[in-house]
Amino acid sequence: MAECLFCRLVESGDHVHVADGFVAIRDIAPAAETHLLVLPRRHIATFREIDAFPDEEAGRMLRFVAEVAAAEGLVDYRVIVNVGPGGGQSEFHLHWHILAGNMLPGFH
Repeated sequence: MAECLFCRLVESGDHVHVADGFVAIRDIAPAAETHLLVLPRRHIATFREIDAFPDEEAGRMLRFVAEVAAAEGLVDYRVIVNVGPGGGQSEFHLHWHILAGNMLPGFH
């Protein structure tokens, strides 16, 4: 989708980690000391559409999230998926946030 920022970043962004079907980039407005975004190459608007991924691909996506955190040397971190505008989603291309370092207020 040409109008999707994350689709453009998947194609030509500054990828810090890459796997078959997925990329990881650094967030340009980090909410923590370490803030990465994991994106599927395929455009899926939101986590509500996760059934569009075959089970094997969904499993690979979760493993890639863990691999990115390990490759960054993270031991303690958060993995967040914002779903819909009321859940904080502002870019409608499924993505996972990996956050580490300073803690977000209000989360325990």
